[in-house]
This record gives sequence, structure tokens and C-alpha cells, in this order.
Amino acid sequence: MSHRILIADDEPNIVVSLEFMMKREGYDVLVARDGTEALATIRGSRPALVLLDGMMPGMSGFEVCEAVRADPDLAGTRIVMLTAKGRDTDVARGMGAGADAYVIKPFSTQELVQRVRELLA
Repeated sequence: MSHRILIADDEPNIVVSLEFMMKREGYDVLVARDGTEALATIRGSRPALVLLDGMMPGMSGFEVCEAVRADPDLAGTRIVMLTAKGRDTDVARGMGAGADAYVIKPFSTQELVQRVRELLA
């Protein structure tokens, strides 16, 4: 049985690239284009892992992450923050919101795939 992954990003090129990569790895992929849709999809579809953009319309990825961590039913959801915000304060904010990993754009696709594998192992 393959793991379900949610790609939550408002940038179409990133979504297409991540979707291709994750499907190639054998994952079942869902997509959300803003923070509000991401949270609804997490609640409704219970993905094992979320690739979550930090800056999206509706709710930011940071807010989505905090909402997921505040819900005991969703606590086991793995979250990888993917964002161009790479300052130490941004990383601290993402990890403080409850992210399992923080990956700065642009990122190595190999590293990202490896990180996903590790989190789902």
C-alpha cells in the first residue's frame, strides 16, 4: 500500500514538478493550491505526509502546520515545510509551528525524496 502525500503549494510549476517526483516514487498524491484547501484536505483525506509551502493564500503554511499540530486526530501527520524563506528566524518559526522538516527553495530533488522516505519509514 502506498503512502498518501499532499502537495500544498500555490505555484503551479512547483506542484507539477513535485507531483511528478512523488508519483514516480510510488506515492498517492493529492494537491491543494492554498492554505485553506490544504487544511481541509488534511482533515478529509488524512495524508501520511504534507509537502507544505510556507507562503500561500488563505492561510500560510505556518498557520496550517499550527492547526494540524493543535488537532490530536491529525498529530501523526508528517509535515515538510517547503519555502523560499531561509533566514534562521523563518526556520525557527517553521519548526516551532511543528514541522518535521524544513526545506529551503530551491532544493535538491534527491534530498527532498530522501527526506520524504526517511519520514515515512
